[in-house]
Amino acid sequence: MTRLVLARHGETVWHAENRYAGVTDVELTPRGHEQAGRLAAWSAAAGLAAVWTSTLSRARITAEASARAADVEPRVDARLCELDFGRGEGLTSAEMHERFPEARAAFEADPAAHPLPGGEDPGRAAARFTAALRDITAAHPGGRVLVVAHTTVIRLALCGLIGVPLGSYRRLFPRLDNCAVTELRLDDGQVAILQFNSPIGAVR
Repeated sequence: MTRLVLARHGETVWHAENRYAGVTDVELTPRGHEQAGRLAAWSAAAGLAAVWTSTLSRARITAEASARAADVEPRVDARLCELDFGRGEGLTSAEMHERFPEARAAFEADPAAHPLPGGEDPGRAAARFTAALRDITAAHPGGRVLVVAHTTVIRLALCGLIGVPLGSYRRLFPRLDNCAVTELRLDDGQVAILQFNSPIGAVR
């Protein structure tokens, strides 16, 4: 069986205002770099077989620190990128309510059925992310792998993997903290969630 440790990247410059970053390439804050350093310190002793990351710099920079600590080369896969929020990119929830109130309300009622205007279909995002996880699992049978990615696409994939409606991701998994980890065990297509949104200090 393979164990996948999913980690959200470090804090970004849009974090304080809770702006939707999506596919926009935003920088880490100094605190985000510190969080990446703590994840790297954990990675040094975690017995990682590999470190994978999305192509977005906030994830790559976070992952590169852990890869160095684990003495592996970081591997990049575009399928691990965040959901594209379309016209919601760079906006806060309040700004979306001002600019397209009906669409935002529909998104809040069912974010899978009603993606933000011009945004990526959440079902396709979950499918691409899950496909990447299965390929990573096949590439590292029996290993423990760190995957540095993004909050929304991780939560969507979790719903898909455990067989619950994608539209429930905001309710079932209300938050993922920066550089906290969620660990899965994949075995012959079966999925077990070993821990969710665990702070690094509590991770085994």
